[in-house]
Amino acid sequence: MSDSLKMRLFDELEAFPLIDPHTHINPHAAASKTLADILGYHYYTELAHSAGLSREVIEEPEISPKEKVSRLVPWLETIQNTAQYAWLLDICRDFFGFQGEHLTTHNWEALYDLAEAKMSAPDWEQQVLRQSRLDQVYLTNDFDDRLEGFDTSFYVPCLRTDDLVFHLAKPEVRQRLQVATNRELGTVEDLRASIRQLFEHFSARGARACAISLPPDFSPAEVPEGDVSAMWLRLVHGAAVSAEETVLLSRYVFWELARNCEEFQLPFDLMIGVNRRVYLAGVFQGQDLYDRRTSLIQYQALFNAFPRVKFPISVLASNSNQELVSYAWIFPNVIANGHWWYSNTPPYIEHDCRSRLTAIPKTKYVGYYSDMYKLEFALPKFRMYRRILAGVLAEEFVLGRKWSETAALELGHLILRGNVETIFGNA
Repeated sequence: MSDSLKMRLFDELEAFPLIDPHTHINPHAAASKTLADILGYHYYTELAHSAGLSREVIEEPEISPKEKVSRLVPWLETIQNTAQYAWLLDICRDFFGFQGEHLTTHNWEALYDLAEAKMSAPDWEQQVLRQSRLDQVYLTNDFDDRLEGFDTSFYVPCLRTDDLVFHLAKPEVRQRLQVATNRELGTVEDLRASIRQLFEHFSARGARACAISLPPDFSPAEVPEGDVSAMWLRLVHGAAVSAEETVLLSRYVFWELARNCEEFQLPFDLMIGVNRRVYLAGVFQGQDLYDRRTSLIQYQALFNAFPRVKFPISVLASNSNQELVSYAWIFPNVIANGHWWYSNTPPYIEHDCRSRLTAIPKTKYVGYYSDMYKLEFALPKFRMYRRILAGVLAEEFVLGRKWSETAALELGHLILRGNVETIFGNA
């Protein structure tokens, strides 16, 4: 009964239309053009490099898309056991009609040509969206993105703020902010006004969140304006500032972001725990790792200071999940959000999903986001999550607690979509 129950629940969940609340999609080029756009996803280049393919071969300048695929395909045999390879097969089978058991050096060229022909259709993007059953896709937009030339009611903007918080000491970042807001940054008051202007710009174009990726050693704290005003004047006039002063500036800007999230009623999406450039010889986007020293206790002042701001939180490591569950259990404004990056494989997802569904209010868990760079990845990634969710619903609720299948599916729909609409709003 258990297997057939899981399959029935999965089939129902698979048919349910979704909103993807966090992606890296470029709305001007959302779908892939060749198989290289798919195999060029950092998961595949990371894994191929880890298995032995040199970065120089992967990232040689000026190689053609087809040549890039030809170099990666021989290394797919080494990753056939991975969840990422399963995503690749789902894409090839569902979108391109691939019938083989594996993608190999003997069959890849025919698939490449077939995929390229299909992707060249003028409505390819819409085909992918229909087949993936996506109703909305949330973006990750630089603070100086003009948000023009695309439908913001479908491709929903999100203000990404990493550069503002961690790189504002760089002249080029300050110049970008000046251009984006058409405002001089002579004083810290000007900086505060510029940040608010960004929120006005994004909110007017339907933005549904502010987001940031945070290192493990960052601890938000309120910094009085007077504590940064003098150093800001020195900074904008070209003087050097100390590392300690840069930390104060980061905290000041971060706190201003939270203030504006409160004023503009935007969730502040925190992705916590990433150490950048740990593996210096890694491929593009394959250098960052998590750090077990991360703790949400570093954010207690923030959660207490802004009770009206919703904080959807992603943790990079599954071993941080219990702490996230505990904070979502206690704090009304803390929300468990998705299964991010190194936690995005079935064993970690199942463990974390089960603990969230059995420990926190059902309205406090945004089940999944794809984190994708190309639209084709929504289908296999959400399929992986739906299959796991169906299993947890079957075992914990239908069999374990004697819920009806209808009640279990209602919970599944809430986790998959309903909470996205409630927490982020439906733009």
